Amino acid sequence: MNIPNDLKYTKDHEWIKVDGNTGTIGVTDFAQGELGDVIYIDITASGNINQGESCGTIEAVKTVSDIFAPVSGKIIETNKSVNDNPASVNKDPYGEGWIIKIELSNPSELESLLNAEQYKAQVGA
Repeated sequence: MNIPNDLKYTKDHEWIKVDGNTGTIGVTDFAQGELGDVIYIDITASGNINQGESCGTIEAVKTVSDIFAPVSGKIIETNKSVNDNPASVNKDPYGEGWIIKIELSNPSELESLLNAEQYKAQVGA
């Protein structure tokens, strides 16, 4: 299981990579493994979103799960290519399988997220 050290994680299995004031968000390798084959991503949120709010859903063969915003901010980009190729979430959840980019409105919220070691402990890795 891949849990990169340079990311922050939520207890709901989202990750965020911060570059300046922009965060790239997706679902973790653990989450995609638990979901199975991802067949559809539906990003319903636009504009501003608060930490913990659902920004859309991820649909796999057996289930549909919410995707929650790890931090508050303004959604500035969605990865439209995951709709054409949802399997990229399974193949490369931290690269091509990213879901949204957000402009952070409250960077201090990052402190409430898990680091890689804490996330590994949570998922038993």
